[in-house]
This record gives sequence, structure tokens and C-alpha cells, in this order.
Amino acid sequence: MTTNRVWRTLSAFNSSIRRWAPLPLKNTQRQVRQVPKPLTITSWNVDALSSRPVARARHILSHILEGQRSSDIIFLQEVNLDVRASILNDPRVRSAFLTTDAEDQTAFAGVPFATMTLLSSARFASSLDSQEEGETEGGEKLELGRVFRVILPSKYGRDGLCVEIVLPTATDRVLRLINVHLDSLWDTLPYRAQQLEMLADVLHEPGCSGGIIAGDFNAVTAEDQELLEKNGLVDAWLALHGWGNLDAATWGVGVGRRDGRGPRRLDKVAMVGLEACKMEVLRPGVIELPIPKGESINSPWSDHCGLRCTFTI
Repeated sequence: MTTNRVWRTLSAFNSSIRRWAPLPLKNTQRQVRQVPKPLTITSWNVDALSSRPVARARHILSHILEGQRSSDIIFLQEVNLDVRASILNDPRVRSAFLTTDAEDQTAFAGVPFATMTLLSSARFASSLDSQEEGETEGGEKLELGRVFRVILPSKYGRDGLCVEIVLPTATDRVLRLINVHLDSLWDTLPYRAQQLEMLADVLHEPGCSGGIIAGDFNAVTAEDQELLEKNGLVDAWLALHGWGNLDAATWGVGVGRRDGRGPRRLDKVAMVGLEACKMEVLRPGVIELPIPKGESINSPWSDHCGLRCTFTI
């Protein structure tokens, strides 16, 4: 299946000029002798539609970045323009991450929110970095390739944000990291089926040795649960925990709903050619939100939980 793509770039914060600068790519023949240590990805739908999205997103980002469990790869969904600005202005992001969508606001045109991907500059490098700059404690940095958005059939203007990683043992092959927010609600199952088929095809293209599709799959129906296996994708959570784990839900957790809908596993990590070795659900904390009459209530950072998954190449 042919896919249409919008080519994008990764950016690093340049402290000398005080702005984000795109990282151009050039062909290299760098050979990495070591397969790097495992990588950790965290994916989180930050909930653009509830009150105080910037404050809530800051709490989520702090939860991901702080302590000894920071992630090498961060996938964020439902990022609106204000949240995007907050992320790009965050000193922790500027000092330690490469990011998509810093060059312009193209991905946010005509939609209320979009996806963003952050990559640790301690683990990843553009192909312009020198061999010496690429050395890290656990081996050399992984080299990054192209960045693009896969245009999808969608009721809501959704796409798949893809970043390529050059394989350390074969520089003519890549892995692909695809950040997704598939179409929402029950009536868009046909869209989700097409979207996942197209994205899985991207991982099976010649020259690609697999990768990850992660994010908000909006898997609200029984049919959604079958789409991963149908498209040759491994559900990382099921591979590690099976069907019986009671802590699998990522949406509607601990919240009573008027419509009676209970918790669901809407968010997923799907893999091809990689192996998950650890995975957990990250529960949101609470933030104080003002309500009329000068009072306040405690509300979760997001209506979604996050997912953290460690995998090996």
C-alpha cells in the first residue's frame, strides 16, 4: 500500500543563538561496533481538551523526566500549540533532547492538536555528529535518519509521526519509531483499521527492519483488539503480561463516568523485529483546578495513563 508522506526534521536547541535549529542529514558510513543497551520509550496522551492543558502537560513531562527512570524516547499525543510552546521552552528539553516539530507549526494547521516526539541527545545523534561526540557510557549513540508524517485516511486529520533509527549493525537499514493517535470513537473503526494497516506496511517496507508503533490506538471495540495480530504486529503488553493482568487499562482509570463506560486499554505499544523486556502503566497524579465560587477540585493530569516500555534491538 502506497503512503503519502510529509517530510519533517528533528531539531536541537542551539544555546549560542538561543533557538531550536533543524538538524540536516548527510550520508555517512559510520560503523557502530556495539549493539547499544536497551532503550526505554514512554508514550502519553496529555489530554488537550480538559482545563489547564499546559499545567497538566508540565506535570506529565516532569513525571517522565525526573528521577532515575527517564526515557530515551518520548511520544506525546494531543499536544496543542500552547503545550508545544511549553515543551520547546522547557530547559530540561532544550538541554537533553532532540525534538520534532520545532521548525514550524505545519503539523498543527487545521487540527486542535497533534503528536510530538522527543529523543534523548545522550542516546541519539544526527549523522552530522562526530564519532567522538557519539560515545556514551553504554556504547555509541544511535544515528537518526529521516523524519516524516504518514498521511492517513482520517475523520479527524490524524497521521503517523515517524523517526528513523539507522541500525547499528547495518547502516543501509533502519528501524522506525511511529507515534500515533488513531481516530476516536466507535464509528471510526474502519478508519482505524486502514490507519493501522498503512502504518504496519511502513514497518515492513524494503530497507526497514521493523520498529515500534505506539500511542493512543483508541481501541474501543473488540475488533480493535484483533488489528495488531492481523497486521503482523506484536502487542508488547500482551507479550509480557498476557490477557489476565488487571492493571492493563490506560483510560477511564479511577473515574466514574455517567455513560457507564469502564476502564479500557486504549493505549498500546506494538512492535516488529524488536523485543520488549519490561513494560508498565504510569498512573497520572492530580492537579488542582479552580471551579466557580472560589473553590477547587483535584483532577488527573490526563484522562489517559502513560505507558513505559523498555526494549532491545
